[in-house]
Amino acid sequence: MTQRIRPGAVAALALLLAAATGCTGQQHPAAAPSTPAAARGAAGQDAHGPRPFTLIAAGDILPHSSVIDRAAADSGGRGYDFTPMLAGVAPVVSAADLAICHMETVYGKEGGPYTGYPNFKSPPEVATALRTTGYDSCSTASNHTLDDGAEGIRRTLGALDKAGIRHAGSARTAAEAARPTILPAGPGKGAAKVAHLAYTYGTNDIPLPAGRPWAVNLIDERKIIEEARAARRAGADVVVLSAHWGTEWQDEPDAEQLQLAQRLTASTDGGRPDIDLIIGTHAHVPQAYEKVNGTWVVYGMGDQIAGAMINYEGAQDPRGNQGSMGRFTFAPPAKPGERWTVKKAEFVPQWYDTVTGRAVNLNATPDQGAGHLREVRDRIRTVVLGRGAEADGLLMGK
Repeated sequence: MTQRIRPGAVAALALLLAAATGCTGQQHPAAAPSTPAAARGAAGQDAHGPRPFTLIAAGDILPHSSVIDRAAADSGGRGYDFTPMLAGVAPVVSAADLAICHMETVYGKEGGPYTGYPNFKSPPEVATALRTTGYDSCSTASNHTLDDGAEGIRRTLGALDKAGIRHAGSARTAAEAARPTILPAGPGKGAAKVAHLAYTYGTNDIPLPAGRPWAVNLIDERKIIEEARAARRAGADVVVLSAHWGTEWQDEPDAEQLQLAQRLTASTDGGRPDIDLIIGTHAHVPQAYEKVNGTWVVYGMGDQIAGAMINYEGAQDPRGNQGSMGRFTFAPPAKPGERWTVKKAEFVPQWYDTVTGRAVNLNATPDQGAGHLREVRDRIRTVVLGRGAEADGLLMGK
């Protein structure tokens, strides 16, 4: 993992929350604090073997036209700057040993034109902001991956490469598609190797480019298992699957999500599970976390960045700007070759304020908990815990 950048994010967050609400005492279980990556690394360092690590994942980065306009305003007339809108979540993202985002859209040419819904072409400056925020890898398989064909994929992956962000889910060449994305979970020889896989349910009926059946990973249970096992052979200690799945605007995971999660988490090779964590996107609303066959599944993290969202009834739906970040602390096995285990599982509730154009960590301060933001946070909590995850140890984190 390369060096993280933290450009005054904590100060920016404090100003944002002070402007957003006046807050009183917090309800529900106390939020679990995060631990800076450097401190964790020192405490967990083992000179003779791998060390524990913390992974964080977040929902859709979905730059609607209003989000692009905000980035233009934040740049002060010098292009587009998406960093300020992510400053509120940067402390959480950058504190993890490994951070994964979901890049829903593709990038347009430098200088534009850029478009929002329905066929997105986002400024490539998004990639720079994601790296500044602390992201290490992004899933790029979504229903919008082919919004600008093969050229859109090429530009997007090129911009992510330039920013220093790894990616999984789409490819420019057959060789790239066949090569597993394996990430170090922190610096040094003791860092675990984490494979990042990414698949989508479809591409909005846009056909795959001619002669490029590998351009986008479409959900196929057999292929997912094959790739997971190939990643193990390539040295991965942990395999993480980003799944773009489910039914939009539905709080509950649908039957296909539930069935696929059951089958994937039940798949083993030599007694070891093929998949160690599933992180879901697409529904645009928060969905539940659940431990399935001993493996954590996040059915949907909602949106991290998105404009005002319109649901299927044609109404603006505030749920489309609510989400969670999943944080999982993995510990190495007692014996080499055995499974890494999640010793701590957390969710961090977040909200994107479409008025200010800022992502807000709803548990960022001890007094965060009054008025509208408390209601949003508590609604997210109710949905996330809706399938019994609290009984399996899921905590609400800061």
